Amino acid sequence: MTWKSFHSRGEILRDVIAVANRRRDGALPLDVDGVADVFDDDLTLLGDLQLRWHTRLAGRIERELLQQPMDLEKAVVAAWHATADELPGVLAILDRYRADRHGAPLDQATADAMATSTAKERILLAMMAGRVSVADDRAVRVGAEIERRARASYQPQRSVTHRGEQTRLLDRIKAALAA
Repeated sequence: MTWKSFHSRGEILRDVIAVANRRRDGALPLDVDGVADVFDDDLTLLGDLQLRWHTRLAGRIERELLQQPMDLEKAVVAAWHATADELPGVLAILDRYRADRHGAPLDQATADAMATSTAKERILLAMMAGRVSVADDRAVRVGAEIERRARASYQPQRSVTHRGEQTRLLDRIKAALAA
């Protein structure tokens, strides 16, 4: 992948996320311009969305743990809530492909990829909450329990849905330098 195609892919992924966050219907936004050009198939796009969710969640957990280091599980749940507020459309897509309640049966490769990514996410939740120290089946079960708690207590906040409404870091730096 060339530098230009890497940046193009990133830009298209941001557009896909913006569309998904507006729609929140759980469908992969395959109609976004450029998707067919940079993503080989649905699984590749789904994998990139899963990676975006996972990295954003991990970053949010780290940030929450800095703010409330005494209650690890509360910090993990708060981080899950913040990530769900930031990426509601991505969460809807991941939920749909995890459960496959809303469409055609998943192919085996997609089912396997979603099972693996879900297990890894749950292990992250359990470990960061301080409830386990080994990445095993118990960690997956404990992480699933934490995820259920996060979902049960989740109250969606108003989120930025249009890319034009977002203040990008570079824009804030430029504004600060201009002042």
